[in-house]
Amino acid sequence: MSGRLLSTIDQRTRLAGHNRLALLLFRLCGKQRFGVNVFKVQEVMKRPRIWPLPTRHPQVVGVADVRGRTLPVLDLGRAIGHPEAQPADAGYLVVTEFNRTVQGFLVAAVDRIVNIAVEDVLPPPDVGARATQLTAVTRYQNELIQIIDVEKVLADVNGASITVSADLIARAGQRREGRAQVLVVDDSRVARNQIHGVLDQLGLECAQMPDGRQALRHLKDLADRGECLTDRYSVVISDIEMPDMDGYTLTTEIRRDPRLRDLFVILHTSLSGIFNNAMVAQVGADRFVPKYTPNELAATVLERVIAVEAAA
Repeated sequence: MSGRLLSTIDQRTRLAGHNRLALLLFRLCGKQRFGVNVFKVQEVMKRPRIWPLPTRHPQVVGVADVRGRTLPVLDLGRAIGHPEAQPADAGYLVVTEFNRTVQGFLVAAVDRIVNIAVEDVLPPPDVGARATQLTAVTRYQNELIQIIDVEKVLADVNGASITVSADLIARAGQRREGRAQVLVVDDSRVARNQIHGVLDQLGLECAQMPDGRQALRHLKDLADRGECLTDRYSVVISDIEMPDMDGYTLTTEIRRDPRLRDLFVILHTSLSGIFNNAMVAQVGADRFVPKYTPNELAATVLERVIAVEAAA
């Protein structure tokens, strides 16, 4: 099973930018199937030996030696509060890489990789102000698939700093008066709040959209009303993997519309950088900034804002 899964991951990366999403499906005990973007998956393997740590977060089972690397291992069922999940039943380790870290998630069983049209990937049910551990839901063979927000799971364990360096804050303070505005597009409420926190430290305002289609509709509505988009937004920061319309497609659509094409677009993602750097050039984005690096994001946005103000 794991060999077949791994052999198809590279093939699936060709789907990016074509509004398709490849999901690794798995179970956390019981019949419910869950999913995670295969772009975040390095390897799937039978559960290795795990060494417990004397002091650890409740969701961290311990560490494992995987091909010479010592990786933290998290109990994914416990992390999302799955009522049926039992650590002893978790027979597989899904090794993931995102946000510049590598970690393993214990799951009960690994199913298959499926290819889903992005328009069939929907936001999770609204649970009000309470943050959910899901980033999206979809259907496969008439079954509901819950797509887990593994970035939030990891952030709950490690914490996520949004502190910008004093030098960048001081540089932002030298800008001319007025609060430039940034459009933030990300399906994760956690990520949107993190970006908002960074921009706020720079004295920048932001509008927020949960997916690419809503953002594109918003921009086109402004253009229909005669607004100059580059006057409205100094920067657009977009996640790449989003339901309904991904960041690659959003960027492509922005470049196709003469009224939008001059917007400065930063693609901001937890996915590995080598592949994304090539896709950034292909779809016409201006920058790629990996998650989650507050100073790098702040510096990139600030550079653009200052350039726009200097040219005005």
